[in-house]
Amino acid sequence: MFERLAVAPPDPVFGLLEDFRADKRTHKVNLTVGVYQDEAGQTPVMQCVAEAERKLAEQRASKAYLPIDGAASYNRFLARLLLGEQHSAVAAGRTVTLHTPGGTGALRIASDLIVRAQGKRRILMSDPTWANHPQIFTAAGLEPLPWRYLNAAGTNVDVESLLETMEQTRPGDAILLHTICHNPTGCDWNREQWRTVLGEVQRRELIPIFDFAYQGFGRSIDADAEIVREFCAGANEALICSSFSKNLGLYAERVGSLTVVSRPGAALPPIVSQCKSIVRTMYSTPPAHGGRIVELVLTEPALRESWLAELATMRERIDQMRTRLVAELAERVGRDEFSFVAGQRGMFSYSGLSADQARQLRDDHAVYIVDSGRINVAGLNEKNIDQVANAIAAVAPARV
Repeated sequence: MFERLAVAPPDPVFGLLEDFRADKRTHKVNLTVGVYQDEAGQTPVMQCVAEAERKLAEQRASKAYLPIDGAASYNRFLARLLLGEQHSAVAAGRTVTLHTPGGTGALRIASDLIVRAQGKRRILMSDPTWANHPQIFTAAGLEPLPWRYLNAAGTNVDVESLLETMEQTRPGDAILLHTICHNPTGCDWNREQWRTVLGEVQRRELIPIFDFAYQGFGRSIDADAEIVREFCAGANEALICSSFSKNLGLYAERVGSLTVVSRPGAALPPIVSQCKSIVRTMYSTPPAHGGRIVELVLTEPALRESWLAELATMRERIDQMRTRLVAELAERVGRDEFSFVAGQRGMFSYSGLSADQARQLRDDHAVYIVDSGRINVAGLNEKNIDQVANAIAAVAPARV
C-alpha cells in the first residue's frame, strides 16, 4: 500500500526551517517561522508563564482527561477576553467556547461545523494568506475563493477586490477575516474599511471566521478586539478562532479556543453537541497544561498585570525593529523603496521581494525568509539588522 504514496511537498515555512537548521554558516539569520524572538535571538518563556507553571507544580493537579470541550472555567474566561467582560452576546447566552489545540485546531473545528450546518460551501480568503489556511479549509470540504488582498504595488490593502469577489457568493458561504496583524502582509484594514466589509458580510448572509491569532500584538488586548466585539454585539453569527501561541509564548503547548456566536434566539445545544462530536473524532479532548497556565494568568491579578506589561514590551520591540529596518533600507536603497513597511503591524512584513530574491537572500547571504517575501520582523535584532538590510539592498537595489 505505502509504495503507492508520492512524497508530499514540504510545508513552505517549516520546510525552510529544516533547511536553516542544516545550514552550517555561523552568520545565518532566521526570519521564517512566526515566533517571537528577543534581542538575544531567543524565544523566551514569559515571566508570568514561568510563575504560573511554578504554582501549577505546587498544586499537583490531576492528569485526568478534560471534558471534550475543555474546562468550563477556561472557556468562560476566554469568552470574556475576546468579547469583553460585559459583552451583550455573552450576557444573552449567545456564545459557545471550546478549548482547542491552538488556533489551527479552532480553524479546523470551525470549518467542519460550517460543513455540517451548511453542506460544502465556498470560503473567501485573502491572497496571500497564512500558508496553512487553504489546506485546513480544503481538508474540511470548503472550496477556497481567493481575493487579491494588496493593491498592484503590493503596498496597501485592496478592499475593492474583496467587494467584487463577494459578488460570486451566496448566503451560507464563509469568509475568513484576519482580525489584526494580517499574516503574511502585516497590512490591516482601517475602521471604515472594516465596517464596509462587515456590512457586506451581513447583507450577503456570509459566515465570518475571525482568525484572531495575534490579540495584543497590534495595539492592545482590548483595542485589537474592538471590531469583533462591535460585530458580535449585533444580531450576527460568527466564529472566532484564537491562539495563545504568540501573545503568551505558548507555542509548544498548543493552546487556543473556538468561540461560536449565534443569532438571538438560536438554540445552543445543537451547536455544542456538533462541536463535541467533531472534537471527539479528531483529538478527543484538549491538552490540559497550557490551558491551566492561561487560566491562572487571566484570573490572578498580579500574573495578568505582568502578562500585559510583558506583552507591551514585545509589541514595542517589534515596532522598533520595523522602524529601524525601514530606516536602514532607506539609507541603502532610497527613502521610498520600502517606506510602506512602516505602516504594517504585528510580527510580519510583506517586503515585496520576489521568490527569486528570497532564494538569493538564503543562498548568497544566509538570510532566511519565505518565498512569498514575508519577513518575521520579530527575528530582527541589533546584531543582525545590518546584515539583513545589506542583504536586501544587494538583491533589491533601488529602482530608477
